[in-house]
Amino acid sequence: MDVEDKVNLALKYPTEEVITIEDLRGYFETGDQLKHYIGFEISGYIHIGTGVVSMYKVVDLQRAGVKVTILLADLHSWLNHKLGGDLEVIRKVAVTYFKETLRRSIGILGGDPDAVDFILASQLVEDKHDYWVQVLDLARQVSLSDIRHSLTIMGRVFTNTAKMSWLIYPLMQIVDVYALGTHIAHGGVDQRKVYVLAREVYDKIKLMPLTLGGRVIKPVILLHHLLPSLAMTGKESRLDLSEAKMSKSRPETAIFLHDSPGEISEKIKNAYCPPKVTENNPVLELARLFSFREPRREPFLIKRPSEYGGTAEYWAFEELTRDYSQGKVHPLDLKNAVIEEAVRFMEPYWKWFSTGDGARLLSEMGSLVKITR
Repeated sequence: MDVEDKVNLALKYPTEEVITIEDLRGYFETGDQLKHYIGFEISGYIHIGTGVVSMYKVVDLQRAGVKVTILLADLHSWLNHKLGGDLEVIRKVAVTYFKETLRRSIGILGGDPDAVDFILASQLVEDKHDYWVQVLDLARQVSLSDIRHSLTIMGRVFTNTAKMSWLIYPLMQIVDVYALGTHIAHGGVDQRKVYVLAREVYDKIKLMPLTLGGRVIKPVILLHHLLPSLAMTGKESRLDLSEAKMSKSRPETAIFLHDSPGEISEKIKNAYCPPKVTENNPVLELARLFSFREPRREPFLIKRPSEYGGTAEYWAFEELTRDYSQGKVHPLDLKNAVIEEAVRFMEPYWKWFSTGDGARLLSEMGSLVKITR
């Protein structure tokens, strides 16, 4: 595979931004294997934003020859008081339900789960003896303003009642990039601020500098698209998606990997989908993810009676959004088409969760989540 093919895989939807494409191309041109990382807080059931959107990007990077690492951020989750702030529960969920579900998704999406390195943040800290010294050294060199600016990664706004842990968290996330030797730091667009800061301080990381081809480099930042909340309102649709995205804490806003066909259908039927509105329209976003990421072998069908225009065929997402914006596709017809495609796409997931290991992990997860409520 040539360099441009690798770059195009990195840029493929759901990628929203790469900082910078020129650096990424140059790193591929060295011929050395690049290393990637994405980190996840351990906080409840996995929805399609994590399990499909993020993992699609993992699969793309695997195909580009990149070594993929997934950080199971147990310490970060503890700092952010996920799962009741119970570190033991967080770790158990991380290495069972969370890890195995992501492995399964990578396989379903066409990747190689056995080629992905999964590591607990606590294990990374143990392996990298200079980790905390590097965190403290970085704290000496960045301003409070820098850290406050990056706090949106935790879904927080800095106030006088802010916990000290909120200030430690972004320092850890920056050091994670370097401790893992990450050439490509990957996350959702809501993490842009902290990753840009991680890139800017590359020459301040003295204990674990990032190198490629014998020289110290900046990490490339790859940011993927966020899925809007299914239950958003008209007011929320005008917000940044980091404030109106699918949320594990609000089940009605998200499709979870274990959702049954009936649950998927009900959520999409009730989803926000205003006529002629294409921006931040969650139903159109689902169509893009489930139906148009890969070249279609058969058309996407909007089925309707002949008196309402008959069945319409679409081969490209741009064609569908154009017709929807012009009122040629009714919201209910769009929802019905997306339900059909979503149920088909998600079938391998809910089947896995219905029997065997998947059912066992889901049951164990349910018990642990109840304990922390």
